[in-house]
Amino acid sequence: MIDVQKILHNEVEQVLIELYNCNDSKLIQIQPTRKEFKGNYTLVVFPLLKYSKQKPEETGEAIAQLMMKKTKTVAEYNVVKGFLNLTLSVDFWIDILKNIEHNADYGLSLDAKSTNHIMVEFSSPNTNKPLHLGHIRNNLLGFSVSRILAANGNRVTRVNLVNDRGIHICKSMLAWQKFGNGATPQITGIKGDRLVGDYYVLFENHYKSQVAELMAHGKTEEEAKNEAPIIEEARQMLRDWENRKKEVLDLWKIMNSWVYEGFDDTYKRLGIEFDKTYFESETYKLGKEAVLKNLKSGLLQQDSDGSVWIDLTADGLDRKLLLRSDGTSVYMTQDIGTAIQRFSEYDINKHIYVVGNEQNYHFQVLSLVLTKMGYSWANQLQHLSYGMVELPSGKMKSREGTVVDADDILDEMLSTAREMAQESGKLEGLNEQEIADINRIVSLGALKYFILKVDPKKNMLFNPEESIDFNGDTGPFIQYAHARIKSILRKATEVGAKPELKNYQFNEKEVRLIQLLDSFSGVVVEAAEQLSPAQIANYMFELAREFNQYYHEYQIIKEADKDCRNSRLFLIKTIAQILKNAAWLLGIEMPDKM
Repeated sequence: MIDVQKILHNEVEQVLIELYNCNDSKLIQIQPTRKEFKGNYTLVVFPLLKYSKQKPEETGEAIAQLMMKKTKTVAEYNVVKGFLNLTLSVDFWIDILKNIEHNADYGLSLDAKSTNHIMVEFSSPNTNKPLHLGHIRNNLLGFSVSRILAANGNRVTRVNLVNDRGIHICKSMLAWQKFGNGATPQITGIKGDRLVGDYYVLFENHYKSQVAELMAHGKTEEEAKNEAPIIEEARQMLRDWENRKKEVLDLWKIMNSWVYEGFDDTYKRLGIEFDKTYFESETYKLGKEAVLKNLKSGLLQQDSDGSVWIDLTADGLDRKLLLRSDGTSVYMTQDIGTAIQRFSEYDINKHIYVVGNEQNYHFQVLSLVLTKMGYSWANQLQHLSYGMVELPSGKMKSREGTVVDADDILDEMLSTAREMAQESGKLEGLNEQEIADINRIVSLGALKYFILKVDPKKNMLFNPEESIDFNGDTGPFIQYAHARIKSILRKATEVGAKPELKNYQFNEKEVRLIQLLDSFSGVVVEAAEQLSPAQIANYMFELAREFNQYYHEYQIIKEADKDCRNSRLFLIKTIAQILKNAAWLLGIEMPDKM
């Protein structure tokens, strides 16, 4: 893979040695030239003045003159104060384009046997409710980051941790016992994860009613919440579960099976896959063992009520509960056990948790607790903290049943894609299966791009209608650019034209496109460093926009000069290739027709 900036760096390094006997390569700063100036790349001259002993303009002039004399890379230059703007030769850019087109996986340095192993945990659903809009951002972000890390030569293992135990699970189970009347997904026709979620909401409604009644009889809110009969029953069910009571375990297995089937269907629709799934019902035991072991060693403390804590006040944090007074585990205990199991099973260099920013403190504590417990790998844990996603209607709440299910979002996106396709008439002449496939690809592309183009650290507002617009910074806009190129290439074949570089000198706009293509590999590296698919999304939009401008300004198929026509076909074919590579990193399919 050719690295243009590295080539320029080496050439400047040789020139500096000859001119000023300077071999301090760290002083060489090269960056893409800003659009308002002429040039492709800019050398920052200021750091070199201590060797040149000249003014910035004179130093830049001397470096450029020798580069023009010594190499064939630079065609023109201009010096603006302390910045040397270099315009590279067309022949150089043609070589770059050839290299990109020749490498079908350009920008994707995939190495399944890499010794650098990164584990990425994402999704982490609870089995008391279906996947919702917040889970969509989590899943898309985790899956895309996994691919971006893999594209940088890492071996990546994608894992899911299903929260299948705890008081929240017991709430759904208890509500089904009390009010379900034997309802099943088969009997009701309701998807399993949604059916179980309905009973979670039903529990909360009854709980609120009981709390209000107790408060009306003089209890404080805290007392009422703690003493409501239905919450007491849920706590007892959790104790029975941990004590392996058969009828509780049997119900738990049945209701979880309904949820898993629902989850699998949603994951399939989203195009999400995992290498391994962990279950908290299994990993919490390891966590419990680690807690009890460290209680004996004196690291942890047990209060008079039997609860177990770790005191982190000396580290600027607080006391953290690890086991409740009744001996049941908390989330921290489960995550301790899960981490121990994973690092015993895999040789991991880094473990990334894709979890919302409301859990920042949790992961700070987790890493510190594991460090104090003596695990050397505790500093290899990293929390990819992302912002919340909301709808125009506001924040969603699972307990109140105001959450928008992932399936509903997917259905709405697909329905909108169908309507827009019918209105545009662009899919006329295709068979039903082709139309269905394109609508699915476009609807998912719109959803994934809209979610992933936002910096993960930022909160975001998801607007389904805005996301599927064919104009502006959207997935369909980029997909349509790819489909347009494929259409042009099909027409070229019909008229006997062939994408190949001939005796043609690319113009300034075309060189700009080649430079943009070349920068893709650097964008992939940056996206991995920042764990941000937004870097890829922004690049895709810029490339699609530049292509569209080029398409409207220049003839391609109708170009009379055959060498020019074929060279332009070669260029746009490579653009489609890079758009597809970039889209793969986001989990987006690129249709050949739209």
